Amino acid sequence: MADASDVRRIALALPGTVEIDSAGFDFRVGGKGFVWSYPERIPGKPRRIRTDVAVLFVGDEAEKQALLLGEPALFFTAPGYDDLPLVMLRLPEVDVPRLTELITDAHQMRAEPA
Repeated sequence: MADASDVRRIALALPGTVEIDSAGFDFRVGGKGFVWSYPERIPGKPRRIRTDVAVLFVGDEAEKQALLLGEPALFFTAPGYDDLPLVMLRLPEVDVPRLTELITDAHQMRAEPA
């Protein structure tokens, strides 16, 4: 079981990571986000920052679909994210070693030169 403090510790240990001031957590490398807290939007209600759910960069649609279909207990998507290489990760459902792997992979993909 992981939480926002695990996300922060893992992300900040990676080279070049910058934490952006936010209501939750928001980490970037080279000016590009790789993991941040989920801004949940429910029609008719104000946006709510969820620190129990991380938005994670996954690189491409194939990887996104593999995660969503292969591990639906961990990953989901939401309206507005359909065409983006991002998934939402339920932090209470993931262990710290797996979280470390996911955040490290996201960081490496975003740190690579375009």
